[in-house]
Amino acid sequence: MPGLLSSVPVRRYLTLFTGLVECLVFAGSVFGWASLVFILKTEGYFSSRCVNITGVNATAVSDCSGQDEQFSLVFTVTSFMFSFLTLPSGFLFDQFGTRVARLIGIFLYTLGNLMVSFSTTAFSNLLFPAFSLLAAGDNMFVLTNMQVGNLFGSHRSTIITLYNGAIDTSAALFLVIKLLHESGISFRSSFLFLSACSIIHLLRTFFLFPKDHIPYLVPDDYTYGITCGKSENLRLQQTTEDGNTQTPEDMPLNKDVQMKQEKSFCECLMSRFFVLHLLWLSVMHLRHYFFIGTLNPMLQRLAAGDSSLVSQYINAFALTQLCGVLCAPWNGLIMDRHKGKPRAAGETEKEVELRATSLALFLTVLQCLVFSVCASIPYLPLQYVTFIVQVFNRSFLFGGNAAFISMAFPSCHFGKLLGLLMALSAGFSLLQYPCFALVNGPLDGNPLYVNIGLTLLTMLAFIHPLSVFLHVRSLASQRTISTS
Repeated sequence: MPGLLSSVPVRRYLTLFTGLVECLVFAGSVFGWASLVFILKTEGYFSSRCVNITGVNATAVSDCSGQDEQFSLVFTVTSFMFSFLTLPSGFLFDQFGTRVARLIGIFLYTLGNLMVSFSTTAFSNLLFPAFSLLAAGDNMFVLTNMQVGNLFGSHRSTIITLYNGAIDTSAALFLVIKLLHESGISFRSSFLFLSACSIIHLLRTFFLFPKDHIPYLVPDDYTYGITCGKSENLRLQQTTEDGNTQTPEDMPLNKDVQMKQEKSFCECLMSRFFVLHLLWLSVMHLRHYFFIGTLNPMLQRLAAGDSSLVSQYINAFALTQLCGVLCAPWNGLIMDRHKGKPRAAGETEKEVELRATSLALFLTVLQCLVFSVCASIPYLPLQYVTFIVQVFNRSFLFGGNAAFISMAFPSCHFGKLLGLLMALSAGFSLLQYPCFALVNGPLDGNPLYVNIGLTLLTMLAFIHPLSVFLHVRSLASQRTISTS
């Protein structure tokens, strides 16, 4: 293996392929929660929350709304941790580099899997810290793999978009565990196997990643990792005229052009674009998380308690998640095609890019609106359409989020802004739990009114793409008038 990896091009393609596999299988597995809940209910987790009540004709009926509420709370905490930890993970990654960040992520991911595998019905509450640790590990896998696109120059955006889609697809991991459970393999064995897979993550960390960061526009002779038992010089250095050294990360992309910071970080935070983008991201995050967290009880209600029918729809939902890797690149293609159109009078290159993102932002909200309407209609066969639109929208959401930040704000603030946006939207997504409590309490298990409310809330997200489009058109019009 060391001899094979001594070839830089081969090493880069191995990094790309293994990174895609890591994202496909591990990086977003916690979002396959709906499949795992089916197993946990079968195993009796939180079964003490079920109570017997008197139903029609004085028959005893088991009411498990309290159990569903606990499962929803576990997912609420997990999804919050996944998004919120993007901010501290980003600072950790920037400060200590790839190797330290991945080793911490692998430790947390392994510990989370072990805690799930050794949890029991008597210690159901162990799921809270276990899945929080899994989310933290997943988050670190996502962050460190995003830099792999830097190794391939002009294909950087394509690879980043592909990886984002693969992260969505990894939600199908819990479907595989569910199917294995139905064939007789305990879910404890499955999670012990996932813990053992940490050996693969460790091998990637030492052999297929640098100690620090992968620079953008890497030199042709750039190398990284450990070869033949010794560590290479992971950060190529160039000597400047005054005798100091610079790394590829430290050097400007164009030596003849002084890099200018258009806005400070605080100015970015106070800008209209940041506030409206936070609204755009938060309302759709909340809509998706509420749907995933309540999918199992919603299907039980629509299927009149038929567990085999519920299992069939849960499997269908998990299978559609596999298509995330195919859906994600379409958003990038739409933006690239729109950027290729002739400029309007007075438009700059940056404004052309912003105009292209406004279309992508609009299409994402439109998809979310269709998804929300379908999810609100209490007709079981329609949920197949809901699953398809949901996976398209989720892929567009995360790809469009990163694309807009990279185009609307200075690149030196990209990591901080992305982490802060994800953290703030995670805080907003905590509203899913009171929404679920409202459904289980006053609404007697019927989510119709909450779904209608979330659909109306989603329509607020149209403000953002409209604002971006009007901003670009206004700047172009002012420039045209001033030059005429």
